[in-house]
Amino acid sequence: MPFAITQSCCVDASCVSACPVNCIHPAPGEPDFGSTDMLFVDPRACIDCGACAEVCPVDAVFPVENLVGSLREYAEVNAEYYAGREAPAALAGSPLFHAWDPVRFDRVLPADFPRLDVAVVGSGPAAMYAVEDLLLHTTAHVTIIDRLTEPGGLVRFGVAPDHASTKRIGEHFARYHDHHRVRMRLGVEVGRDVTAEDLGRQYDAVIYAVGAAESRDLGLPGEDLPGNLASTTVVGWYNGHPEIPADAVDLSAPRVVVVGTGNVSLDIARVLAADPDALAGVAPGALAALRRSAVREVVLLGRRGPREAAWTRGELLGLLRRDDLEVVVDDHDPQVAASIAAADPTETASLLREVPLLSSAPEPSPSRRRVVLRFHAAPEEIVGSGHVEGVRLVGGDLLEAGAVIRAIGHRGRAVPGLPFDPSSGRVPHVEGRVTDRPATYVVGWIKRGASGGIGANRADAAETVASLIADGAAGVLGAGATRNPVRRAVRRLSRR
Repeated sequence: MPFAITQSCCVDASCVSACPVNCIHPAPGEPDFGSTDMLFVDPRACIDCGACAEVCPVDAVFPVENLVGSLREYAEVNAEYYAGREAPAALAGSPLFHAWDPVRFDRVLPADFPRLDVAVVGSGPAAMYAVEDLLLHTTAHVTIIDRLTEPGGLVRFGVAPDHASTKRIGEHFARYHDHHRVRMRLGVEVGRDVTAEDLGRQYDAVIYAVGAAESRDLGLPGEDLPGNLASTTVVGWYNGHPEIPADAVDLSAPRVVVVGTGNVSLDIARVLAADPDALAGVAPGALAALRRSAVREVVLLGRRGPREAAWTRGELLGLLRRDDLEVVVDDHDPQVAASIAAADPTETASLLREVPLLSSAPEPSPSRRRVVLRFHAAPEEIVGSGHVEGVRLVGGDLLEAGAVIRAIGHRGRAVPGLPFDPSSGRVPHVEGRVTDRPATYVVGWIKRGASGGIGANRADAAETVASLIADGAAGVLGAGATRNPVRRAVRRLSRR
């Protein structure tokens, strides 16, 4: 019986390396790698060895026969990826299909290389993949600097709290926090407590992994009204982010509107509409607010049609399979139903065929909240007098709402002392090397933009660390003789 990868896949690709018969794709180096939301096991080639399940950092791989409940569909999801693709060659002789390249040690510094002292700014997945790479390929001592008093970054404060298996990768990263060559300096912010210039002088190299902390704006009239919220605020609220108060999200009106059709919008809708007692891991203050909530309906607005929605198959399945909320598709535009009907079975939009249309759906149940998916609905103005009262759509329709949440993507924030491109929201770089800043590097979303899941940071970090190692071998990295004063200052400021 083959194995299957399920919804919580982080695309880390550890399973690809572990598989002895090369049956997990897309693999690093293949055209689709990084563009799919998850990896897939080919049931025709899987030999049921379980190697992939053993190395998966988020426990996303299971034998097909053990899939239960909403996970059962992932056997088909994995198989569908290979539908119409050429079957693997017969397994003759050794089943190992991985290519064997010549032995290379170009990512390892010479044994006599002086000790490196590297600062890594940030403690999320991008930062920790870089730390892991440094510890594996160099003898560097690493100082992790984070402005928050709790490490974890996106894994801790950006992943939905009921996605416990995805959050589990944080346990993988946490083992490095106590490594004998790692020091944690929490509660220290670059630009407030220490300057980028100081760090650049006092460490041999500095890697910035500060993510994309700002939600993109809609650019609409009324966007400054209280009650118009960034998705980062809402996600941080239900994850217990220390900078977001428990009353940050107003749930006093019967409807909330979420603008966007990506995975974050589904996460927000699910948390706001689900039975609070069925949610795991929600911060106590947010959970109390959800129990008092007057919200009966969450409307997701998509500017385009259902086939253009950015959410992934796994996330949409996760919403549709809940029995503590109702999901309907608003068919105000006849193109919506026609688009869903025309979707290929492999398209995510095909899952909506089983979802009732609003015009024919029964009245909302008093015991369950409802999520409405409304496509071809572009917001034109956020309306209200002193507070959000609704959203006016292109065409004139007005949706009354007590809160509007924009979930249309993220962008990076400038780091004081580093170059920054405001149009892309990124720090300019070449292969991770920051432009015009020797011994300064970037990794993660501040490097490549807000795209790619947790596992995408692994290859991204490998590129940056390879650049750092090459610079070290070339003599570009310089250790200052006056490091200690700044080191002591950072240590004094640190909460850990």
